[in-house]
Amino acid sequence: MKRKVEDILYDLSMPILNKYKFEFVDIEYKKEGGQWYLRLFIDKDGGITVDDCQLVSEALSDMLDEVDPIEHAYIFEVSSPGIERPLKTERDYKRNLNKELEIKFYEPYEGKKVIEAILVDFDEKKVILDYNGENIEIKKDIIAIMKPLIKF
Repeated sequence: MKRKVEDILYDLSMPILNKYKFEFVDIEYKKEGGQWYLRLFIDKDGGITVDDCQLVSEALSDMLDEVDPIEHAYIFEVSSPGIERPLKTERDYKRNLNKELEIKFYEPYEGKKVIEAILVDFDEKKVILDYNGENIEIKKDIIAIMKPLIKF
């Protein structure tokens, strides 16, 4: 069910995102505090504005009502992924080359559940990180989340 809803939203959103030259980032369909949420995350060069989110939300709301992929009540949101957005697409990886990242693992990697490292290179299956001055190769399938490290 979850995958079907996400696939439907993806298919409905792509023509709209392409029209306005917005980048598809992710879809989230989950229950939080007793309420179901369907979220579409979008981006563009220079960042997404509230007006951009409203434009896409209005265009998709009617389409979602027409297709009616969810039988129960839910809240639909269109949002920016934010500056700490997880790396998911090839564009995300390219954008973060030579930048410091926080990497969380499904299970401890060399005794650590979280590390901070610099993204040196990547391909479909692995990343190469500068970790404490040493290049290490890690398979993507053991990484739970990888996102930019923001220091204040």
